[in-house]
Amino acid sequence: MAIIELDFEQKGMSSTLIEFTQLGDSILEHCLKNNINLHHNCGGVCACSTCHVYVLEGAEFLPEISEKEENFIDRAISPRLESRLACQCTIDAPTAKIKLRLPDQSQFLGE
Repeated sequence: MAIIELDFEQKGMSSTLIEFTQLGDSILEHCLKNNINLHHNCGGVCACSTCHVYVLEGAEFLPEISEKEENFIDRAISPRLESRLACQCTIDAPTAKIKLRLPDQSQFLGE
């Protein structure tokens, strides 16, 4: 079974493991199914950068980044070489193991 480990930059959030039950779905979809409120202002259609994540391990299990995704990552807060948009990261490998860091989501809430 595919597994994602999530590490949060936001204070008060502890690491979480998600098991992928539906291959082909995006990381964003699995976060939402597991009550992890990852922002997605555009509805998950690669038209913003609010679902920005850092892929620390397991990038080989993700599809190659598209030019459109790269353009939106450039607009994200604190982009890095390992930045991706969770709405564009689908997982098709049943043995995938991916480690992500989620930027502080409170920046979108004005907290």
